[in-house]
Amino acid sequence: MTNVKPEIGSLARGFSRRHLGRISSLLTAGAALPFYNEFALAQFATGRLGVPMPPDAVRISSNENPLGPCKEALEAIAKVAPFGGRYSPNNEQGVFMKAVAEVEGLKMDSIAVYAGSSDPLHRTVCAFTSPTKSLVMGDPGYEAGARAAEVIGAKVIRVPLRKDYSHDVKAMIAADPNAGVFYICNPNNPTGTLTSKEDIEYILANKPKGSILLLDEAYIHFSDAPLGSYLVAQEKDVIILRTFSKAYGMAGIRAGLALGKPDLLDQMRPFGAGMLPITGIAAATASLKVKNLVAERRSINAKVRENTFNFLEQKKYTYVPSVSNKFMLFCGKPGGEVAKAMAKEKIFIGRVWPAWPNHVRVSIGTQAEMEKFKTALVKVMG
Repeated sequence: MTNVKPEIGSLARGFSRRHLGRISSLLTAGAALPFYNEFALAQFATGRLGVPMPPDAVRISSNENPLGPCKEALEAIAKVAPFGGRYSPNNEQGVFMKAVAEVEGLKMDSIAVYAGSSDPLHRTVCAFTSPTKSLVMGDPGYEAGARAAEVIGAKVIRVPLRKDYSHDVKAMIAADPNAGVFYICNPNNPTGTLTSKEDIEYILANKPKGSILLLDEAYIHFSDAPLGSYLVAQEKDVIILRTFSKAYGMAGIRAGLALGKPDLLDQMRPFGAGMLPITGIAAATASLKVKNLVAERRSINAKVRENTFNFLEQKKYTYVPSVSNKFMLFCGKPGGEVAKAMAKEKIFIGRVWPAWPNHVRVSIGTQAEMEKFKTALVKVMG
């Protein structure tokens, strides 16, 4: 990568002195980038920031996995916790990266580890978009990247999903010949729907020179879709995000990955600093080694999800078919009204996207939690 002064390089990308001031504040903040993760977005949307939920509440608002960490992960945390006063004292981070490399079939220099996937999402947007390089994404889609782009003055272009709820990749490519990042969350958040391997490859084959595909696979393990790691092995212009927050049930523990060519990962590094918590590293490493863990959790989630969908169909409620751990429920009226009414029943569901104001997102909980959801929904919807 060319060694240039940050200010000169940034001005060449179209940043003004004001934008440079914003970026400087981000760098000063280090790993604590002032954007949003899934939980924070849900708290803002429901007006519950800093407000605890009742102890008997059903919490199906933030796409968390109610199964939590596996037994092996908890044991690994207990074992490593006494060394918490050190940064990776026994090379825990190196061991984690080696385990990831073996699972993904990649070289270690194509892997960067983070505390979840929100951090590398924000870094990627900061590194590859600018006032002259837009972020192009599906609509509705996960908002955190767009908020990061707005902070640094990059244009955000939202392209409506197709009728089958997949990303309209041809329209995304046509949206801006000067795009810096094409963002695809697969399965998508909030719809839980898939974009095909062929469509993802179309983006890479037809995108503008110098742009990248940011492929967010936070929810990939809930589906049968192929992992995108092969694109990194083929040295495509792609950065893939993974997290242990979803299928692995570690939202509150924090561990995640960015996979990509070494030169792409290098461009992300200036936009933050910090080590992973060794408890998260240990839990993630242990989880990777548990045979059939992902398959078993995928099956559990699918069973509860399909049971919920059967109920919705019986009651003539409309929803978007999902292969993930959440779905969009059509309310026939502003989704926020339904969410507030459900909260009065102590059922906390997700938020509303501006593109679909009459839908609201619902996460998949345990079967017992979804039974309470059903009862409350009938009462609220009639």
